[in-house]
Amino acid sequence: MRRTPVANVDSIAVAPTGSDPAPRSDQAPQPSNGTGRTPTARVRALVAAAPVLLTDGAVVAFALWTVLYHLAFLFGLAPSATFLIWAGGCLVVLAGWLWRRRRGRAASAAGGPADQEVVEGAAPTYPRPLFAVVLGAGTVAAVTAGLTTVNDGVGEAIPWWIPGGFGAVAAAGAMFLVRRRWLATPAGDAPAAAATPLSSAYAVIVAVLAAISGLFFARNSVDDAFFLGKSVWVAERDEVPLRDFLFTDGVAPAMNSQPPVPSIEVFYGAFAHVFHLHAASATWYIVTPVMSVLAVLALWRLVQRWAPRRAVLAFSVAVAYLYLVAGEDAALGTFHLTRLHQGKTMFVAAVVPLMWVYLTEWFDSRSRRGLILIAALSIVATGLSTTSAIVLPLLVGGAVFAMMLVGRWRDAILAGAAALVYPLGATVWSRLNAGPITENAAAAFYDAEVTYRRTILFGVLGVIGGLALWLGPLVTRRRTPQLLVAGSTLAMSVLLFPGVLETLNSLTGIGVVLWRMPWMFALPAVIGILCTVDLPRLRAFGSAAIAVALVAGFAVLGTPMWSPKSYVTVHEQPVWKLPQQRKLIVFWMTRLDRPDGVVLAPSTLMHTAPMVTSRMRVVSPNDRYLPDYGIDSPFAQDRLKLVALANGKPELAPVPELAGAIERLNVTTICVYSGNQVARDLAPQLGFQQFATRKRPGAMTCFRRG
Repeated sequence: MRRTPVANVDSIAVAPTGSDPAPRSDQAPQPSNGTGRTPTARVRALVAAAPVLLTDGAVVAFALWTVLYHLAFLFGLAPSATFLIWAGGCLVVLAGWLWRRRRGRAASAAGGPADQEVVEGAAPTYPRPLFAVVLGAGTVAAVTAGLTTVNDGVGEAIPWWIPGGFGAVAAAGAMFLVRRRWLATPAGDAPAAAATPLSSAYAVIVAVLAAISGLFFARNSVDDAFFLGKSVWVAERDEVPLRDFLFTDGVAPAMNSQPPVPSIEVFYGAFAHVFHLHAASATWYIVTPVMSVLAVLALWRLVQRWAPRRAVLAFSVAVAYLYLVAGEDAALGTFHLTRLHQGKTMFVAAVVPLMWVYLTEWFDSRSRRGLILIAALSIVATGLSTTSAIVLPLLVGGAVFAMMLVGRWRDAILAGAAALVYPLGATVWSRLNAGPITENAAAAFYDAEVTYRRTILFGVLGVIGGLALWLGPLVTRRRTPQLLVAGSTLAMSVLLFPGVLETLNSLTGIGVVLWRMPWMFALPAVIGILCTVDLPRLRAFGSAAIAVALVAGFAVLGTPMWSPKSYVTVHEQPVWKLPQQRKLIVFWMTRLDRPDGVVLAPSTLMHTAPMVTSRMRVVSPNDRYLPDYGIDSPFAQDRLKLVALANGKPELAPVPELAGAIERLNVTTICVYSGNQVARDLAPQLGFQQFATRKRPGAMTCFRRG
């Protein structure tokens, strides 16, 4: 049968007319009641099911932990007690699942042939004029968005209203086209290809190799002073710090921008405490590799669910994108293997793709299992990051709107409620207890153009990202995936329209995190699916050529994850994800014969100290959190004056002001790099005597109160 180029944009392989419906892509057929299943068949089924079993099991387990963590506030349970209850609960859930599976009442992952060419069902074609408008507008939006920030000095950059306007036209047109096709396509006419043992094994192998490689990458993040510092506190003291633990050892109130809603940091600390490990080692050597495997498998599940064909090839391209495009500070590649211990990173790397998988399953099958997993994943998102309360409504809102357009009102409302009740409820509870977020005048707000440049990038890479964004609805699998991508594209295009983010910032005051709104769009997955476009007469060869071109572009134009330009150092053995010399110096400082009190040291060392121990309190573990206490307050100004001294800045406060700050903060030890002659000369004037030195590299001189 001859196919027109328009129909081929997203034509996919489906079962012949009259055949039995294909099994869902991420579930296996019910086990036979007979006894003829061979051990080899069982192993093959288990391998095929592995990505689903691992990711769904992790979602249920961490959702249970988050609920128990929140309930522990009511009963005053120690984190270690909560952890042991959680471990027992996981065993009970596992036993119940195995019992139900044995009785044949549970579904597992899909088996059977995948990525095979079978007869295509008759798919309604797009109206050619409107399709041409969408294709043209989307291409113009992608090209101009990628070039808006490229200014070679000959004239001005392209105004943002051009990509913003064309993107809105492309998104609205794509939604109309996809809605029209949905209504004209019978349900079940576009099933995803079933996962095979071979494709699942490939995904698991890639995930394990990615986790192993992540052990050797170290990317320093100043945010870890808070996130991992909290885990260290929990591991050493077996309590959740409900007041400030960075600056005052529980004396000052907690920062209201960091409510105790996320549970991930406490999980790390409780795990380390129960097994008598250092929290940093438990986090970076044990838990983070597991999270890396889950994040890569989440990406595989989404690609396998959304790709119209050749899911393995599309998944490989998506993984290459994450590895090879990681140089910018907000590029999605930087929010992956090198930072998965941070809850917000696990949210964008694993929760976002899995939420799209579960929404797809729910709207395809309306199974109770799908709705339960949506609710469980929303609890997981709440336990990972407060960012979920902002990004998740955007993600789910786009999906709900799309489903309402095709008349699935009940299903859309149920999905929205399941996905948003827990995170929004937790946010309301935290704000009622902590008050409104203090406005941080120093926080940066990024408009639509800069937000696009920081996350989707610019130049040729930005063009590729724009093509995935605005043409994604045309290249993904028919029916539910196309509809959900179209809804996500429309939501993104509205937010990227000139002036929208500014309005949201003025209404909500959350401009500091609005640049994260592109996280709602599953960009790496859709970029990978770009290579599955069914080019007339080229078929598999055309897909391979596109895949090679994409990966070559990533390699030539992107900054790889392991590059120093990505703020990453690569080591010969697994290491803590921070500069190793700083870690050694801080451990050396903890062994000094210091008097009780607060330690003043260079900022880099004070940022590292909370990740080593909660027993050595420093003047300012992270200056970025001082605005929470008022940047002009004595609380903040005393610390900033002393930090300038420890860092060897040329302009210092007068000695009487430094002495007053030292007295008020109870500073009893000063350790500076030996090259900081100004601080070494002022220390005796401030009443300190030298008592310890450290040789190179990282030569230090320490003083204590006389």
